[in-house]
Amino acid sequence: MSDVKIIEGAHVVTVTGAEHPGGHIVVTGDRITAVGAGPAPAVEGAEGAERIDGTGCLATPGLVNTHHHLYQWASQGYAPDHTLFEWLTTLYRPWAKMDAEVVAGAASAGLGWLAKSGCTTSTDHHYIFPKGRGDLFAAEIDAAAELGVRFHPCRGSMDLGRSQGGLPPDEVVEDLDTILAETEAAIDRHHDASFGSMLRIAVAPCSPFSVTKDLLVRSAELARARGVRLHTHLAETTDEEDYTREHFGATPVEYMDSLGWLGPDVWLAHCVHLHDSDIARLAATGTGTAHCPSSNARLGSGIARVAELLAAGAPVGLGVDGAASAELVPLGGEIKQAVYMQRARSGPRALTARQALEIATIGGARCLGREAEIGSLEPGKLADIALWDVGGFHAAIDDPVLALAAGGTPPLRRLLVGGRTVVADDALATVAQDEVARRGAAAHRRLMTLAEEVL
Repeated sequence: MSDVKIIEGAHVVTVTGAEHPGGHIVVTGDRITAVGAGPAPAVEGAEGAERIDGTGCLATPGLVNTHHHLYQWASQGYAPDHTLFEWLTTLYRPWAKMDAEVVAGAASAGLGWLAKSGCTTSTDHHYIFPKGRGDLFAAEIDAAAELGVRFHPCRGSMDLGRSQGGLPPDEVVEDLDTILAETEAAIDRHHDASFGSMLRIAVAPCSPFSVTKDLLVRSAELARARGVRLHTHLAETTDEEDYTREHFGATPVEYMDSLGWLGPDVWLAHCVHLHDSDIARLAATGTGTAHCPSSNARLGSGIARVAELLAAGAPVGLGVDGAASAELVPLGGEIKQAVYMQRARSGPRALTARQALEIATIGGARCLGREAEIGSLEPGKLADIALWDVGGFHAAIDDPVLALAAGGTPPLRRLLVGGRTVVADDALATVAQDEVARRGAAAHRRLMTLAEEVL
C-alpha cells in the first residue's frame, strides 16, 4: 500500500509567504514532499496514493498550542468571576485530590478537543503532583500517544507553599530534591530529541509566586545540562508584579533575567503586563511568549502587547491555557481572539488574520524550538497539516484565511500529524470521539467526588 497522500484543489497557505489558490500538497510517509500551485505533479507511488479533495478548503500548517493545563478539563466552570489569584486559591485544594485516572480522562478529552480545532502539536504544563496518586505525568503522555498528537509535556513544580510566603497551600507543593529528581527521571524516561519526535519534555517551575529562587536556578541548570527547554508563567497579572516587586525588588521579567531565565531555549506563558524594557529584553534574548487571549480575558488579567512583541522581533506562539480558565475554547478560535484583542487594544491594523495564523503555527514552532520541523508547509517538513472546510456558510467570505480567523472555527476536512489522519470529516479518527468525550466527563465527576470535602 502506498504511503503517499495527495491534497489537491485547496487554498494552500504555507505561512512562509506563499499562497496557492487551487494548490496541492504531496505527503510521502511523515514528510511533505511537494507544495505548489495547481494539480500535483507526477510523483513516485502516486498510483496507490490516497487522494484528498481540497476543493472549498483552506490548507494550513497544523496549529501549535504553546500553553495548556490538561488536568483542568476536570474542573471547568468553577470560580467563573474570580481574578487569577482568587481562582487559584479556590481550585488548588480540589486539584490536590486528582489522581492518574482523573488526569488520563481529562488529557484524553482536552487533547481530542484541541485536535478537533486544528491542533497537531500541544504542550502541557502540569505542576501539581499529589503523593500516592499514581503516575500523573505518564497518564497524559499515554493519552497523547493514543490520540496521535505531537506532545510537549512540561514537568512543572511548586516548592513555595503558603507557610513560606507563597500562594499555594502546603499540601500541593513538593520539596526541591524530589522535584529535581522526578524532573530528571521524566527526561530520562520520555524525552525524544530526534527529528520528527512525537514527545519532548520541558522543565517548568510554575511561577515566581509559587517556587523558590533555588528551584528556578537549579531547574535552569538541569534543563541546560540535559538540552531541554524551559517554561513558566510570567507577568500574567498586576498582582504578580506587586509580588515580585515586594519580594525581589524587580518586575517579573527583571527577576527572571537576573536568574538566567531568558534565552532562546525559554518560552513564557502570558506576558500580559510588560514594560517597554521587558519587550526589548525578550526580543534581544530570543525568549518566546505563549499568548493566551481567551484565558487572559476570562480571568480579567488584561491584553498582552503581542503586536509590540512581534514588531520587536520576539517569538510569539498561541495558547489555550487551562480548560478551567478558558472553558471549551478551541485553539482555532484563539486565532480570532488574538486578532480581536490586539485591535481592541491598539486599533484595527494592530494584527491581521495572516499574522495571527503565523503566531498559531510557525510562531508556536519557534517557541518550542521546532521551526525546522513543523509550523509551515514546505518540502522536507513534517506533514502536520490542517485542511479546513471553508465552504458552506464560510464561503460568504472570499478570503479563506479571513474565513478561518473571523468567525466560528470551520470544520476540519482532515487533520494530519506526521502524515497520519487524526481527524477526518470533523470527527476524531484515532479514538472514538464519543468515548473521548465520555472520559472527560467521567474525569470531572471523579475529581468532584474526590474533592467534595474541600469544595
